[in-house]
Amino acid sequence: MSTLTQLQKELQQLADPNQKEILQRFFKTGKGEYGEGDKFLGIKVPVQRKVAKKYQALSLTDIQTLLNSDIHEYRLTALILLINHYADDTKKQEIFDFYLRNTKHINNWDLVDITAPKIVGDYLRDKPRDILYQLARSTNLWEKRIAIIATMTFIKQDDFSDTLKLAEILLNDEHDLIHKAVGWTLREVGKREQSVEEHFLNKHYKQMPRTMLRYAIERFDDKRRKFYLKK
Repeated sequence: MSTLTQLQKELQQLADPNQKEILQRFFKTGKGEYGEGDKFLGIKVPVQRKVAKKYQALSLTDIQTLLNSDIHEYRLTALILLINHYADDTKKQEIFDFYLRNTKHINNWDLVDITAPKIVGDYLRDKPRDILYQLARSTNLWEKRIAIIATMTFIKQDDFSDTLKLAEILLNDEHDLIHKAVGWTLREVGKREQSVEEHFLNKHYKQMPRTMLRYAIERFDDKRRKFYLKK
């Protein structure tokens, strides 16, 4: 039995039918919803991390096989393995390139949020960031979310420029998951430097989708929240 087969077998054995039903509703897998067609085994993330740790030696070919699956936990475990591979300084560009070739498989918000800062954001810390603007202008929901969520890495370094520029690009996006992602990143900017966030809000709050705005001002005091919500 191959190591890949062993990993798949172990995940199958950990499947929880009750948790599966919960996750399939939570991640909107119904017809016409953003996660349509995504299949779950019902395994929580900490358990998947433990499984991934046992199979860190899996090759990128095996990881690709997992990513190609329509089973959510296979893809998430593959991405956890990919983050572990990325920790090797000699592999960073290879893993970054591999990640970008596979954005069509990084196709739910948890998959994006766990990986984009740790791979895309980290790799681009000291490099040109043009790729983020290409992703932000994509027609693919998940590529747009990758672009803005990757900037979480920059925010932690008090580097806000790309977050704000990408937020402007995505300001009029139609999808709720982008509204939430942009609002979340703006909130994180505000946690580091509220004046920077408020400068952005003062310029754009009247046109921001309500969900985006509510996420962005979540940590403001009542007076400031009420001010921005009056539009």
